[in-house]
Amino acid sequence: MDYSYNNAALWNSIIQLGIIALSLLVANILRRKVKFFRNSLLPTAAIAGFLILILRAAGILKVDMEFMELLIYHGIALGFIAMALRIPTGVKEEKGNLVGLKSGAVIIGSYLIQGIFGLAISIGLAYTFMPDMFKAAGIILPMAYGQGTGQANNVGATYEAAGFIGGRSFGLSLAAAGYLCACIVGVVVLNILDKQGKIKRANQVDIAEAVTVESFQDKNEIPFSESLDRFTVQMGLVFMVYLATYLCTWGITWALHAYLPAVDKLLSALLWGFNFIGGTALAILTRVVVNKLTKVKIMTRQYQNNYLLSRMSGLFFDVMIVAGIAAIDIEDLSGLWVPFILMAVVGGVITWYYLKLVCRKVYKDYYYEGLFSMYGMMIGPISSGILLLREIDPNFDTPAANNLISGSSYAIILGAPLLVLIGMAYKSTLMTFITLGLIVVYFLLINLLIFKAHRRGSHNN
Repeated sequence: MDYSYNNAALWNSIIQLGIIALSLLVANILRRKVKFFRNSLLPTAAIAGFLILILRAAGILKVDMEFMELLIYHGIALGFIAMALRIPTGVKEEKGNLVGLKSGAVIIGSYLIQGIFGLAISIGLAYTFMPDMFKAAGIILPMAYGQGTGQANNVGATYEAAGFIGGRSFGLSLAAAGYLCACIVGVVVLNILDKQGKIKRANQVDIAEAVTVESFQDKNEIPFSESLDRFTVQMGLVFMVYLATYLCTWGITWALHAYLPAVDKLLSALLWGFNFIGGTALAILTRVVVNKLTKVKIMTRQYQNNYLLSRMSGLFFDVMIVAGIAAIDIEDLSGLWVPFILMAVVGGVITWYYLKLVCRKVYKDYYYEGLFSMYGMMIGPISSGILLLREIDPNFDTPAANNLISGSSYAIILGAPLLVLIGMAYKSTLMTFITLGLIVVYFLLINLLIFKAHRRGSHNN
């Protein structure tokens, strides 16, 4: 085997991870030593990602985009698995108030309001300043902001084949704008609220007081004298669950392909694309099973360590955030500037005010955590929701992060009609208008569900 630099397959992953590690260290120095970065509330991982993005755009640094996308994809799942394996302590489980269903409705409501305003912009431009504008282009906005690069690319490419010139680049541009909006605008708002005393920055917490012997060593945990390192055990648990996630997803998609090919075409990409949901579900199941085995004395030791699992999830999320920003392609922002700017700005603003309204009802006990995590996810990838949440809830002490997962599960079901509408919107001008009307009706129904479920949950508490 060739161990030299000529073997790109051997060294590429090490080089890319080295770039990310170096960028994180430099970003940490900038945040600590430079007043602008220290006062900006911009997370260290975001600064690192933008450093790589700027150097790559300037042609100074070469980054493997496929490897970055790989880190984003796996980082989401591994981070949430590590978080879900933690033994619940201190956070009250929200029972009887339908928080998962309401979170799913909030997600779909955000998609729908983005679709309404996106279509209003594209239709309005088509009948005024840009007669050649593809009227159904606005429906790409919720796919780009709410779903991210993958769905923006897929829907944009489909619309491009139907006559929307530059549709794929338009979708990717909006996805990039959503991420930038989450990182910049979201952080600016965090900074304002911090100065007003409404929230507390994560770096204002005294870490020396937060980390105690009790938080690192729970009762009946495996001792330090054990031959297998405790951190190795946590890594083993996380990757065991992720392997099980892969095998279960592969088994389901294989069965669908063999026996229900029509359903396979509809669901397979969804199952693999949202594998972090399945991974989290299996992690929770693993935690429950281990807890039951401990209660019946089949297992006598606690193998999960909450402190180490929190640090692992933090590592996976940090790497994912850096890779997510570094993978933005500046060239995708070319062309279709007027609709792009209008949709990017209006989408970010209307999503913020919509979420301010519904999150105050749904997440009364942790309003800001719920608001910022949802806002980050609804205008960018789920990693941007985690990025904003970690600034005010670094240890995930509130249910906000878990709501992103439980809500996404319900959103898959609630969002099925929206996928149908996306598939019909571009067929003709008439279908575009019909789609807009149906989206408005569905938006009203979804919000009726949110507020009705809120009142029912309040009565049950």
